[in-house]
Amino acid sequence: MDWVSRAIWWQVYPLGFCGAPIRDADPEPSARLDRLINWLDYAIELGVSGLILGPIFASQTHGYDTTDQFRIDPRLGGDDAFDALVEACRRRGLRLVLDGVFSHVGAGHPDVARALAEGPGSPAAALFDIDWNAPGGPSPRVFEGHGSLVRLDHRADAAVEYTARVMRHWLARGIDGWRLDAAYSVRPQFWARVLPDVRAAYPEAWFLGEVIHGDYARVVADSGIDSTTQYELWKAIRSSIRDRNLFELDWALKRHNDFLAHFVPNTFVGNHDVTRIASAVGADGAVTAAAILLTVGGIPSIYYGDEQGFTGVKQERHGGDDAVRPAFPDEPSGLAPWGLPVLRAHRDLIGLRRRHPWLVTATTTSIHLDNTRYTYRTTSSDGAAHLDVEVDLAGSPAVTIRDAAGGVLWEQRR
Repeated sequence: MDWVSRAIWWQVYPLGFCGAPIRDADPEPSARLDRLINWLDYAIELGVSGLILGPIFASQTHGYDTTDQFRIDPRLGGDDAFDALVEACRRRGLRLVLDGVFSHVGAGHPDVARALAEGPGSPAAALFDIDWNAPGGPSPRVFEGHGSLVRLDHRADAAVEYTARVMRHWLARGIDGWRLDAAYSVRPQFWARVLPDVRAAYPEAWFLGEVIHGDYARVVADSGIDSTTQYELWKAIRSSIRDRNLFELDWALKRHNDFLAHFVPNTFVGNHDVTRIASAVGADGAVTAAAILLTVGGIPSIYYGDEQGFTGVKQERHGGDDAVRPAFPDEPSGLAPWGLPVLRAHRDLIGLRRRHPWLVTATTTSIHLDNTRYTYRTTSSDGAAHLDVEVDLAGSPAVTIRDAAGGVLWEQRR
C-alpha cells in the first residue's frame, strides 16, 4: 500500500456538510452527496490526497445508528450519487475511505426487530448480542449506554461474515479503505478474523481503527488493522498550546516515536467528535497546531472547516455535536473571506509536507524545551534529512520551520 505513505486526508461529515436534516424527517430525499463533488477541486487546491467520509449509509439520525449498510442514506442520495462521487474522485486522483460502523447498528435496524421476533437460533439473532433471559424479556446489549444503538455479537461467525461482506461490497464499488468506528470497543481478535478475507480480495485497502486510549501498537498487532487514531498527540497539541505547557507536547512526541517504530498513526487536531481547534486555542493557535501536525510523523487528516478557522464547541447534550458538524455552502465561492489567512497557512504547510515525503515516518528529538518555547528536530527514518521546528508561545503563537542548512521554509509571525 505505497499510496498510503503519501496520504493526507480531508475528513468530512457528509450529513452535516451537505445540509441533511439529522433528527427531523426529510420530506424530499435528494442526492445531496452531489454537493460534495463541487468541493473536490477545493480539496485538491488544499493539497490533500483523499477524503475520509463520515457515515453515508441509511440510518435513523446522525449516521452512526445505521439501518442498512448496503444502501446510501436517502438524505444523501442513492447508488447513482455515490457512483458519481467515486468517479469524480478517481478523475482527480483522490482516494476515498468510508466510515464503517461495525460496533453496533441502530435499534431501528430491521434485523434487530426480526431477531427479537424470531428468537434465539434464528439467523437474525445470531448477529446481535442479546440477553434472552433478561428480566422483563429479551434485552439487546447497547453501545455505551445508548439505547438506540444495538451491539453486534463480535464473538459470532455471523458478525464476522456480515462485516466482511459490507466491506467487500463497497470496496468493489470503488473505495480505498475503511475507518473502523469505535474500534476501541471491539476485541482486536474480531478484526483479526474479518480482515484476512477482505485483504485477500482487496490487498491495497487501508484500515484505520478509531482507538482513543490504550496500547496502540498492541491493538494494531493483535487486530491486523493498519493504523489507529492518535488521540494522545491530539490532546497534547491542544493542551500544550492552550496551557502554555510544551513539556506535554515533548512527552507525547516521545511516545509518538515509539508508535512509529511499529506502525504509522493517523494524526489530527480536529474531527467530528471534538470541539474545533480554533475554539480550543484560537485562530492563531489553530495555525500553530497545523504546523506541528504537518511536521511530525504520521498520516495526517484535516477536519473540514479547520482549514478555514471554523469554530464550534462540542457539548454533552442532545444535538451537542451539531456545532462541529456544520453545513458548507454549495460551492467554495460561498465561503466568507475571513478564513483565507488560515486556509493559506494550511495550503503552505501541506505543500511543505508534500515536498518532504519522508515526514510520514519521521521521528522527533528535542533541541530546546521550556514551558513556552520548544524546538524539535524531525528526522527521516534513514537519518539523511531533517527539519527544525521552533514553537514560541511567549505571547501570540509563532512557529519557524527551518531546513537542514538553517534556511527558513515557513514562518508563522506574530
